[in-house]
Amino acid sequence: MSVSHRNSRLRVATYNTHKCRGMDGRIRPSRVAEVLQELETDVIALQEVASLSGGRREQHQAQYLADAVGFRYYLGETCKWRGATYGNVVLSRYPVRNIEVYDLTASRRQRRGCIRCDLEISPHKIIHLFNIHLGTGYLERRKQARLLMSKDVLLSPELKHPRLVLGDFNEWTQGLVSRMLKHEFQSVDIQFHLNRRRTYPGVLPLMHLDHMYFDPQLVLQEFILHRSRTALMASDHLPLMAEFHLTPHPEKPA
Repeated sequence: MSVSHRNSRLRVATYNTHKCRGMDGRIRPSRVAEVLQELETDVIALQEVASLSGGRREQHQAQYLADAVGFRYYLGETCKWRGATYGNVVLSRYPVRNIEVYDLTASRRQRRGCIRCDLEISPHKIIHLFNIHLGTGYLERRKQARLLMSKDVLLSPELKHPRLVLGDFNEWTQGLVSRMLKHEFQSVDIQFHLNRRRTYPGVLPLMHLDHMYFDPQLVLQEFILHRSRTALMASDHLPLMAEFHLTPHPEKPA
């Protein structure tokens, strides 16, 4: 592989860790760490991460999981859970040039959010990565769709580089979120890549909640549902991993 091609390659995963609570009901960050090591990715978008400062090492899940793969972590807090910072986390081997955290709360049930990290995958090559966790309510997600597709978030004029939007969208039908994102972005046809239409829960899939959307400058090379023995036990979700090649592109107009 040439140096220029390698510098334009991105291996990324999305994974809802369920607070590192496995299918046996036990909170075991070490199992999630093992899964992340199996993935061999450059960037990992995690949802439902609880990080408690001042406790045992594994109780600060963001730091513990980042250490396990040798990455830095970037935390987008949505709320507190049992005294811990709770929300979305991005783990990255690449430098992150800018971070934004967006409040996507649209109901009284639970706060929801998104963290954006501007990844510099090679000199002057930036990708705007959005790690998202949406609500479980139908009307809640309709409101969140409009929040996302606004000039405050995904349509912001300050976004000059390719966008990659991924996470747990909690949408298993073609709702407003899916329709609006597919109108703006390319998406992954999981039937074509995985020969299946359902990925959640991992042990006995009934629906598809985790998604990736991306600008056309990101060319999908590979898409995998990671189903190792450890992954099937570590969380109710399974990681989705994609490899992209970043093509040369002009800057997006303001």
